[in-house]
Amino acid sequence: MTVTSPGSFHVGLTPDRVIDAAVELTRESHLMSWSIRDLATRLGVAASVIYHHVGGKDLLCRRVVERMLVRIEPPAEDLPWQEWFRTLLCSAGPRAAEYPGTAKWMLMHGPTLPAVLPVLEAGMSVLDRAGFGDRAGLGYAVLLNNAMLTVSMSDDRLQHEGDGPRDHATMMAEFQEMPTASAGVRVMGQSLIRPFAEGGETAARVRWDYYRFVVDTTIAGLDVALQSGFRSSVPSPAAPSAAVRHDATSRTDAGHPGCDGV
Repeated sequence: MTVTSPGSFHVGLTPDRVIDAAVELTRESHLMSWSIRDLATRLGVAASVIYHHVGGKDLLCRRVVERMLVRIEPPAEDLPWQEWFRTLLCSAGPRAAEYPGTAKWMLMHGPTLPAVLPVLEAGMSVLDRAGFGDRAGLGYAVLLNNAMLTVSMSDDRLQHEGDGPRDHATMMAEFQEMPTASAGVRVMGQSLIRPFAEGGETAARVRWDYYRFVVDTTIAGLDVALQSGFRSSVPSPAAPSAAVRHDATSRTDAGHPGCDGV
């Protein structure tokens, strides 16, 4: 796109064109890394023109996320819930990654946009039919949050892509300098960290292998929970007995934090 003088008169500029440019900047960098000034420069207008046509950065972020979300379609309704979410997430993850930072935005703001409603409605219906009952909301949140958190971590790493291979190479060297490291730890270094140290296509392949593993294990875990009737051995924190309170305090004081102390 040709950048003209910021003082140029904004003939023909529309909200859609402003959002188009915001989408371009996001795909080139990260949703959180560009400013209104950057966007104004891209369009060749003053920053006040951006506010006039669309609004501030918060509203522009919402519009960029909406552009990403409308490209995600719900899978076929007749799929088993496991395949429905596997299909959805194996599409939504790569799609969100095309717009770095949008995954983090969704984690922070939740499903608050009209564009996400069709997928949200369909997913909740699928979980309801599968028998999740009042745990459907929790199940949906775990599935989407685990997937988007994984994408968000990759997005943040890509902001420092030049440092990524160097950081992982340093980690590899540190592994080699740990004489007491077990064989299992060394295998982790070779199988997981070394590909990231190589960077490029190798790192991208491992990144998406990891993403699919997160999706598969989340689905498998929810399936086990569903089959067990969501029974849990973890006591509810709502009204713990005095003995439980004393035990939790003792364990925390002894250096073994409870669930809140991870």
